[in-house]
Amino acid sequence: MAAVLLVSLAFRDPWFWLPASVVILLVLLGIRDLLQPLHSIQRNYPVIGHVRWFVELIRPELRQYLFEADEEAAPFSRSQRSLVYRRAKGEPGDQAFGTLLDVYRDGYEFISHSTRPAPVADPAAFRITIGGDQCVRPYSASIFNISAMSFGSLSANAIRALNRGARMGGFYHDTGEGSISSYHREEGGDIVWEVASGYFGCRDADGNFDSDRFAAQAAEDQVKMIEIKLSQGAKPGHGGVLPAAKVTPEIAATRGVAIGQDCISPARHSAFSTPLELMTFIARLRALSGGKPIGFKLCIGHPWEFMGMVKAMLETGIHPDFIVVDGAEGGTGAAPVEFSDHLGVPMREGLLFVHNVLTGAGIRERIRIGAAGRIVSAFDIASVLAIGADWVNAARGFMFALGCVQSLSCNTNRCPTGVATQDRLRQRALVVPDKAERVRRFHARTLSALADMLAAAGLSHPSELRPRHLVRRVSLTEIRQFAQIHTFLSPGALINGACEDGFYRQTWDQARADSFDGLAFTELTPVPLPARRVPA
Repeated sequence: MAAVLLVSLAFRDPWFWLPASVVILLVLLGIRDLLQPLHSIQRNYPVIGHVRWFVELIRPELRQYLFEADEEAAPFSRSQRSLVYRRAKGEPGDQAFGTLLDVYRDGYEFISHSTRPAPVADPAAFRITIGGDQCVRPYSASIFNISAMSFGSLSANAIRALNRGARMGGFYHDTGEGSISSYHREEGGDIVWEVASGYFGCRDADGNFDSDRFAAQAAEDQVKMIEIKLSQGAKPGHGGVLPAAKVTPEIAATRGVAIGQDCISPARHSAFSTPLELMTFIARLRALSGGKPIGFKLCIGHPWEFMGMVKAMLETGIHPDFIVVDGAEGGTGAAPVEFSDHLGVPMREGLLFVHNVLTGAGIRERIRIGAAGRIVSAFDIASVLAIGADWVNAARGFMFALGCVQSLSCNTNRCPTGVATQDRLRQRALVVPDKAERVRRFHARTLSALADMLAAAGLSHPSELRPRHLVRRVSLTEIRQFAQIHTFLSPGALINGACEDGFYRQTWDQARADSFDGLAFTELTPVPLPARRVPA
């Protein structure tokens, strides 16, 4: 009788089928939930158990747009992202009603100002010359540049916009380990070519370094410097695989790999295996490039390994023109969670260590130091320059300038803004002329803000920043200058026996120029890395 009534209602009222269909689907879903063996919540709570999965799905968006505090970093706070967006769009960056920061919290940092502020300098003059006495074609670089991001991880339109913005603003664009693509070339911006363990763009069929291919690319005028990547902050000590399905003809041509085969990026280089061999490789690349600046990038790990490299510099007389210190704060590259969270030395500690070792070895003035790691503001730049960097690179800051919304989907090929995807429909949303102008504007306005900060401190150029100019709160009732907090070695202290710091002295004795392993390190008493001395 009930079935007859339902059929009769269905024929009299066609709209009856809409709610009826919903009920039928929910009943079928409930039966499926009761029978499936994988999810306990759905077996115990059929249908309504799916609410949990839906909320989990949209949780990042809810948190970012509705519940996240302005200063809550994950990994960049809303205020940091907003600062980049405003500068990239050319909107006013002034803030009313005082700071939102708690200036009494432990770790708060600031620049001390002068009672005699200096005239505001022209940010266009904020440049440094990179290239030591062994380099015949030095490069004049901006102190703020685009860090390593490969074509493949970023879209073609993102590469175009970044490189065009770099050309318009007079700063460089690091290619990342994916080599120089046609999208880098067509815009004409200055390029730093990153050569990593896969030797993409300069490899033979077996994946080994090919000197002829390297020389051909390095000779291009657009290539200003060559950077050997030893490790990166996102996943130090870890290689990578680009699956065969993602190796498009464009990526294969750019990297010099076969279409339809996995693209392997090994964890270690095959062109050298000791610090001495690394110096020989640096000299070889300098000769093959026609005398352009050659350097390397690394995230500091075992301290005796970097000290071994410095000992090799002293033994061979071969020096890199620059060293870029990457931080364990990570970057744009996707990485295993444990690597992102618990591997590698953070940028500031790594930078301070590199600066101290080069100073203690008496060769700091011959080698420029760059730093990369969560840098988006003028203060971020100043705080790094004050403890030893000559210039800085930023990756994610320039991604924000392109329109990145920190959706944390870089490794899924579903980037909603077209920045980190190879999906042509998605990257179509990224309009190159508009985004290139935003990249240029973000760079210009950040350096303009830095010029204002320097003038307030009585300085006229970033190179004048010293540890005494930066201050950090170390407790509720005490603040200290960076010069009081950090350890700074005197020139030549490691080689003339004047170093009194136990960690540096013991690790220097442990380091070897002929091996990355170190000398009898298991027999030495471990000493923690003292990048900072924070008073009790």
